[in-house]
Amino acid sequence: MGNLVVTTAQGAVRGLLRGAVRTFMNIPYAAPPRGAGRFAPPQPHEPWDGVRDATTPGPNAPQSERRLGNVDMSPYFGAGWSRGDDYLTVTVNTPAAGGDALPVMVFVHGGGFVAGSTRSPMYDGSAFARDGVVLVTLNYRLGIAGFLDLPGAPPNRGLLDVLAALRWVQRNIAAFGGDPGNVTLFGQSAGATIVGGVLATPSAAGLFRRAIVQSGSGLGAFSTEQAARVTKAAADVLGVEPHADAFAGIPDERLVEAASQLAGIDLRTETRTDPLIGLSPFSLVLDTQPAEAVTAGPGAGVDLLVGTNAEEGNLYLVPVGTYATSTAADVHATAARSHPSPERLVETYRRSRPGASYAELRSAIMGDALFGAGSRALAAAHAAHPGSGTYVYEFAWRSKALDGELGAAHAVEVPFVFDLAHRPELNGPNALLGPGQAPADLATRVHETWIRFARTGDPGWTPYDTGRRATMRIDTEWTQHDDPRPEEREIWT
Repeated sequence: MGNLVVTTAQGAVRGLLRGAVRTFMNIPYAAPPRGAGRFAPPQPHEPWDGVRDATTPGPNAPQSERRLGNVDMSPYFGAGWSRGDDYLTVTVNTPAAGGDALPVMVFVHGGGFVAGSTRSPMYDGSAFARDGVVLVTLNYRLGIAGFLDLPGAPPNRGLLDVLAALRWVQRNIAAFGGDPGNVTLFGQSAGATIVGGVLATPSAAGLFRRAIVQSGSGLGAFSTEQAARVTKAAADVLGVEPHADAFAGIPDERLVEAASQLAGIDLRTETRTDPLIGLSPFSLVLDTQPAEAVTAGPGAGVDLLVGTNAEEGNLYLVPVGTYATSTAADVHATAARSHPSPERLVETYRRSRPGASYAELRSAIMGDALFGAGSRALAAAHAAHPGSGTYVYEFAWRSKALDGELGAAHAVEVPFVFDLAHRPELNGPNALLGPGQAPADLATRVHETWIRFARTGDPGWTPYDTGRRATMRIDTEWTQHDDPRPEEREIWT
């Protein structure tokens, strides 16, 4: 039986036993980001004496509560802000039976760079631990503290937090039964875009061996010019100079409030569209997109699994009642926000999807603008380097939520990956997975496939290359397709 008291580099922690799983919550990987420290690189946490209690969830990053129309996303976003400074923490789930050199998976949550935490029910890692994996989830700085590009502060502080958590894993995970030489970094949505950013960061070399990018984008970063517009807007809302020193004295409550007032900034420039098409004023800030950086070689020794859902855009349309009412004008407006040649884009999708409704075309363009084009670009860039595997999937199982309209929307795959599709809060007419029971065998297989990739670097299908572009379509049946929708792929390149 594994020990419930584990000694880390900073001190001992006591976890709890739940069936076949030992869980350790709220273990600091970096110092509390207070005052000016919120806009500084993460610092080492002070050691502690005695045994720190790790049996209850701790605070999370300052954030406002998130709602998304008629679909209940509380298992995904969690219950909002649980206050406390000491929130740069990890939760570790590991087999109760103990073990040695087990594969390690480190998860970075989504939430538009402004929400989410290790407390969210959808990131319960017990199924991974049950199946012989050490699963680590982490909190990172969000919103203004995490991603506002401020003079006097390093950019992408939320990403720097993820790097600090990976360094914590390298130092400490063996004490929990994990193999620091076999770490898979994975994330979904904003978390997946961060994983792509980490993949493209040369200083991250050696911190992880594999990466999984679920509905992220290798083209999702803002340029410094775009980010400066958000910084100016934030400074105007707060009535201060756009500099880290001026932001240092502003309380977290006010920063959270200001972040929620930044919607609707037009980030289009002469050379760039807004990669988040107005959905979030925060992203990574990089003048070279992760997919372009990966072309030059970072991440070449890391195995990569990357994919999207078949109807990503539905999440942003169906719950708020704008899906079924979509018009030709809506399709063109979405295309204009997303692409330098909107007319050509719409024509391409019409040809590629004969018989598609305006709603379907609008959702498809939105999904590719946000996730599809950037995921394919990241896969192609990574596949150009021999010596590490690149694998691509499309998750196509349709949720029957919201009168059957939600479909294979953004985030629907997450409960399958974590093998939580049976949870009551995820099943129901307004729950993410819809009424009735989601298919348990699909959850088992998706979860096992992610673990297989973490163990071996091979999820069980043909690697992706820029000739064949093998893509596994994941539904109640799994079918491999070569280069699905080539016309749509080409118009984004």
